[in-house]
Amino acid sequence: METITLYFKQGSSDKVYQAAIEPKDGGHIVTFAYGRRGTTLSTGTKTQSPVDYATAKGIYEKLIKEKVSKGYTPGESGTPYQQTEKAAQATGTHCQLLNPVDVTQLEPLIDNPAYWMQEKCDGRRLLLRKQDDLITGINRLGLTVALPDTLHRDATNYPLDFILDGEAIGDTLHVFDVLLIGDEEIGGLRYTERYLRLMNLLASFQHPNIRLVKSRFTASQKRKAFDELKAANAEGVVFKHMDAPYIAGRPASGGSQLKYKFCETASFIVGKINDKRSVSLQLLDGENLVAAGNVTIPPNHEIPQKDQVVECRYLYAFKESGCIYQPVYLGTRDDIPAEECTTSQLKYKAEQSAVAA
Repeated sequence: METITLYFKQGSSDKVYQAAIEPKDGGHIVTFAYGRRGTTLSTGTKTQSPVDYATAKGIYEKLIKEKVSKGYTPGESGTPYQQTEKAAQATGTHCQLLNPVDVTQLEPLIDNPAYWMQEKCDGRRLLLRKQDDLITGINRLGLTVALPDTLHRDATNYPLDFILDGEAIGDTLHVFDVLLIGDEEIGGLRYTERYLRLMNLLASFQHPNIRLVKSRFTASQKRKAFDELKAANAEGVVFKHMDAPYIAGRPASGGSQLKYKFCETASFIVGKINDKRSVSLQLLDGENLVAAGNVTIPPNHEIPQKDQVVECRYLYAFKESGCIYQPVYLGTRDDIPAEECTTSQLKYKAEQSAVAA
């Protein structure tokens, strides 16, 4: 019997994943178990019936490779990418991820003066870190990524260190939060204080390609901005409680910082390459992959490879089949792990309702 235990710890997430090759009925099966560390684990098998050892070994090694690529590590500390080929890219800095709200929760959030509202920009998540003369881009996985020269130049204009959080659109970073100024880590401060500190920071140097995402805090300001952003086909809005700290990772549910999208988007795993520039889409339902439909790849995009993660916009999903309706291909997402491509992302036809005014 061969077995391995992998760990993943980030923010409030502390998970364990176990895989094993076990003998059965003269052959071998590949089993797995997963869940939060210290709790009863969910279990399953990757082989429907016993297979020969070579086949089981291949399934087992592919499974381990997939989990390691998502940040799981043999080390019990659970530090993402520790003891892997991506260890040199791992920064130890991770962004805060938000849970969505539905249309019924909008009015209370807009009316509540404790919640401030910002536009949810339609870009790629990027933390911009300045440490002395070293300027680093960090993606949502906590890994270093290349930065445009525009952001390098802007960051060098500020005399102190910082870590800014935002969405990169082209060569511009739209900044909505700050984690570090000088030698002071401020992620634990109230959101309102962090935002005011961010405004002061950006007002103190020249940065044509770093732009502040404006916050609204009165009900009238929020409602007016909500209507304008929706009419302009923006991606959505984010609500942040004025006392909320910055906590890396995503809460299991709810949270003090929430998002609402005007249009539905989701991340999918490419199942196979079809004819006529089309690919099939899959999502995880627990540990099982289920079909989510097909999408046509526009001529200005390269056709993605099998098992790549891609982003699609869609109108809604059918509850019966799980397939999305009127999908539009947006591109590949190398900053989103396959394990986040779950059926829980989907908005179904029966759940559609009018958006609050």
